[in-house]
Amino acid sequence: MRIGSVILVIWLVIGLLAAVQRSYFSGDTANCAKVGTIAVTVVAGPLNYLGANPKIRCTTPHPSK
Repeated sequence: MRIGSVILVIWLVIGLLAAVQRSYFSGDTANCAKVGTIAVTVVAGPLNYLGANPKIRCTTPHPSK
């Protein structure tokens, strides 16, 4: 169990490094697509360095006036 936890943490850290290298944390605006892309990039972990470049596209409903 302990080795699985260590592998999971290393996997997520590598994914976080990939998101940082792609400058996903820069900029002031945060929207559904940006947050989703960051999350998927972190979860994909080392797969990012094997060519995976996950992107999320989503739309949110606008509030009625």
